[in-house]
Amino acid sequence: MDFNKELQKCKNIADVFELVRKIVTIAIGRDQAGLMVGISDLGSYPNAFVGAFYSLNSNMIIINKKPLKRIQSSKPGLYIPYVFHVLLHEYIHSLGFYDERETRILTYTISRYFFGEGHVVTEFATNMERFLPNLVYPNHDFHPPEGNEIEFVSRIDRGNTGYIL
Repeated sequence: MDFNKELQKCKNIADVFELVRKIVTIAIGRDQAGLMVGISDLGSYPNAFVGAFYSLNSNMIIINKKPLKRIQSSKPGLYIPYVFHVLLHEYIHSLGFYDERETRILTYTISRYFFGEGHVVTEFATNMERFLPNLVYPNHDFHPPEGNEIEFVSRIDRGNTGYIL
């Protein structure tokens, strides 16, 4: 299967999520059913912002709205690869890989295997700062700012919810 072509077919976050699930299942033989994905303003901090985080308590991946909007407006060609990278990273966390260093290595290894060394997805995993110099990876105990609304992404986890209309 040509995963670069599959990534190019992705039109939205739900499509990217399904591709991430497929790739991770092939790569490490594990899957996480019942995840939710949301978008929220996670804020930014002095010279930094969080791209996304996995909430163990709610089984939810939250993507920061600010960098999504920035990438959509300034570098739209990077939008889908960026979403793939953050979803892959956080999906790996959802499988029980809580150590940040281990998760980054696994994210890079999977990216390189499925897309090759020179692909933008692999470059994100190699050096995110090249694209987004102020990105930080949150600790496993990160909590978003209080009072933020979460926009849930529809049609997530389609493979496990085909019975829902």
